[in-house]
Amino acid sequence: MADKEFKAIKVEKGAQGWGGPLTIKPSAEKDKIVAVTGGEIPQLAHRIAEMTGGTAVEGFRTPPPEEEIAAVVIDCGGTARAGVYPRKRIPTINLQPVGQAGPLSQFIKEDIYVSGVRERNISPADETETEDTREDTAEETRDESTKEAAQESPFDMRGGGEATPFGGGGITGFIAGIGRVAGNVIGVLFQSGRQAVDQVIRNVLPFIVFVSMLIGVINYTGLGNLIASVLTPLGGNLIGLLALSVIVGLPFLSPVLGPGAVVAQVVGVFVGAEIGAGNIPPQYALPALFAYNTQVGCDFIPVGLSLGEAEPKTVEIGVPAVLFSRQITGPIGVLVGFLFSIGLYQ
Repeated sequence: MADKEFKAIKVEKGAQGWGGPLTIKPSAEKDKIVAVTGGEIPQLAHRIAEMTGGTAVEGFRTPPPEEEIAAVVIDCGGTARAGVYPRKRIPTINLQPVGQAGPLSQFIKEDIYVSGVRERNISPADETETEDTREDTAEETRDESTKEAAQESPFDMRGGGEATPFGGGGITGFIAGIGRVAGNVIGVLFQSGRQAVDQVIRNVLPFIVFVSMLIGVINYTGLGNLIASVLTPLGGNLIGLLALSVIVGLPFLSPVLGPGAVVAQVVGVFVGAEIGAGNIPPQYALPALFAYNTQVGCDFIPVGLSLGEAEPKTVEIGVPAVLFSRQITGPIGVLVGFLFSIGLYQ
């Protein structure tokens, strides 16, 4: 049997997208185009596999070992999944037009990540372009590793020896060592504060603006009254909340509802607004939270297992096991929330 021929493609950012372009060429060792999209393999992944000679794989059901992955296709709206694979230097193609976002945003680089991609953004690439991209990526990876190693050293290194927090040279060296240690501590605290502010600007503030806008639209258009007539039968009684938790926790539905937690955000705003308006009793606030959040994290299960360096067989068995378990834990969470709410608002 003849060896399979692999071809290189160029993947460019789509409308409102970010990053790239990426040059992807599978090999005999790395031939998997993995789709981590919470549903069926998207057409884009099939198209990439067709053009490159690779194999499209559903990352939830049959995740391959990382050393066999040529590229990953995701549909992350800006959560941790967007940065998980760039962190491992695996080419990442996001269907959503999301840039450097999420808690792992510092790992999202233009040479390893591209977003807003559609089939029209894929084209054949030259072999010379492929080689140049590989050399540039390898060089950048070495540079980043050197920088990280230098930053991780908490103490000054002298003459290639072991780390010495207070150095030598009598009282002068001792004082200088204290200064170095204090400087390192201040540097760590400063970097932590900078990252915290960056997370607030990139993630927290946009979410607050989104919720404020959504509440304004609901109040101005009168959509709240319409939604209330639909949600009240489910959100206003225990049986309805149990039914809601079962629906959003369906194993084939929960991974689709998970990306970006958009459904939970919208339903949460609606329920909260109706509780504030007096259309839903306040004692249903806590069980409602458990009801519409049954799906949270279901799209992240294979990514989380990958972060824990789980074996492919563990991921293959663990993903459906967790998804089916939500059918049990979801209604139980609603019942627990309801019990803890008894007498809470009287």
